[in-house]
Amino acid sequence: MTQYQDVAYFSMEIALDPAMPTYSGGLGVLAGDTLRSAADLSLSMVAVSLLHRRGYFYQRLDAEGRQFEEPVDWVVSDFLREMPDRVEVTIEGRPVAIRAWRYDLTGASGFVVPVYLLDTDLPENSDGDRKLTHSLYGGDEHYRLCQEIVLGIGGIRMLRAAGCDRLRKYHMNEGHAALLTLELLDEEVKRTDADRPTMDHVRAVHDRCVFTTHTPVEAGHDQFPMELVARVLGRRDVYDMHDVFCCDGVLNMTFLAMNLSHFINGVAKRHGEVTQQRFGRYQIDSITNGVHAATWASPAFQKLFDDHFPSWRGDNYSLRYALGISPEKVWDAHQQEKHRLIELVNRQSNAGMDVDVFAIGFARRATAYKRPDLLFHDIERLKRIADQIGPFQIVFAGKAHPRDEEGKQLIRRVFEAKQKLYPAVRVAWLPNYDIRLAQILTAGCDLWLNTPKPPMEASGTSGMKAALNGVPSLSVPDGWWLEGCIEGITGWSIGEDARIPELRQDGVKDAASLYEKLETEVLPMFLTHRDRYVDIMRHCIALNGSFFNTQRMMQQYVQKAYF
Repeated sequence: MTQYQDVAYFSMEIALDPAMPTYSGGLGVLAGDTLRSAADLSLSMVAVSLLHRRGYFYQRLDAEGRQFEEPVDWVVSDFLREMPDRVEVTIEGRPVAIRAWRYDLTGASGFVVPVYLLDTDLPENSDGDRKLTHSLYGGDEHYRLCQEIVLGIGGIRMLRAAGCDRLRKYHMNEGHAALLTLELLDEEVKRTDADRPTMDHVRAVHDRCVFTTHTPVEAGHDQFPMELVARVLGRRDVYDMHDVFCCDGVLNMTFLAMNLSHFINGVAKRHGEVTQQRFGRYQIDSITNGVHAATWASPAFQKLFDDHFPSWRGDNYSLRYALGISPEKVWDAHQQEKHRLIELVNRQSNAGMDVDVFAIGFARRATAYKRPDLLFHDIERLKRIADQIGPFQIVFAGKAHPRDEEGKQLIRRVFEAKQKLYPAVRVAWLPNYDIRLAQILTAGCDLWLNTPKPPMEASGTSGMKAALNGVPSLSVPDGWWLEGCIEGITGWSIGEDARIPELRQDGVKDAASLYEKLETEVLPMFLTHRDRYVDIMRHCIALNGSFFNTQRMMQQYVQKAYF
């Protein structure tokens, strides 16, 4: 039966339910928030991803901060409905069968956006092929290429089997799904009864595809040797259109997606500029990321918003009226969430944290450019600030990729700093960072810290989640914070504007700026001018919460990219 969705959204990971390990971090959470807002806005969309039976990984940390990874155990049928359709892709000359499991995302008015999660764990497949969809970002480049064949080519075939044959646009959320363009090209060749693809076929596919790139980090752009591509994909015809499929002797999934997309965007204004500088031959737009307001507003703040502007879930712009909420009510809601956070931290880490002590939150993927250890550049100065200005405590969370040894070492460094700072400053790292923990942490801390090395932060969304709950940010001016920071009004910046190359800060200067802001502005205001601090909290909601949401973001995609 034909279905009439207008847009197909492809993403390697989508955060659909906190109990489903179908995501690793920001990219997947953004994808889930995107689809929730699409459902809220009754946008005619369908989504495609992979079913990760073993998840990304379950993180355990020992007393020294060493990370151990375990597969995630979950029951697929408790959350998803198996679809009857079967399709095949060819990998290394053999057929690989694919089925789909369906998850329905229901919007505020009852509109449904279906999500199809592809699965190769079928008895007719070999043992190796059955595991192709098990692990998110697992295995070597051969495993990853096989996964991307399943996602891109298998995804298009599954949509056709499910009756989605009148789609107008195909949105690739990062380059992992870029091989869908090859399947669309094959469909155009068959439709015109041609022998091989021509530039007319390429233009027809180009006009139907949208590509969003999420990172300026080189490792985030998948590249595969052409010999591997020819062997695994089993096709030599990709060499015939070298300018479309090949770049510098490799299949670069980012270049492939860009070559065959009529709209390309970065995920913040600054990221769009950085991407344009790197990929000068393409026209790069920007649509700044957001978060799904109804998902990330904490229980106490949801009640506060319901009491003051009940339509906020359907109209996120109404959050601008938060300036009219009394400071006492904002502070009371915040204290409810802070109690929830501190209780969780003490239960999980035995850190002995105090709800009356200023709490700093830092949670994101543990990797070098995020610089989670920047705060600990000068341990003695941190101790002096706590002694002379006032006490504070710090809560960390985040996973290092299993093959990122430097990221794992960063976690251990935080654990070492924890020992050196005790008892002047109490520090905790909560394991297994996921949606549930993020919801509590972004709402319950008093300040959100973000210290990436510019210009590596494409967007960042954790600070947006904090802002929805009235939590100001102290952040390097990169990614979304270049748009969201009004100094002393919505939070504070660390260092200089990274858009000016000669003012880019190194780690020593960034650490010094961080300490200066904490010592002379943030802590004194919180401790002695609480009314001014709460006023900043209200501005976070009114200015940033009302704008940096996926409702606004999706409206921009509709206007710029889809229709």
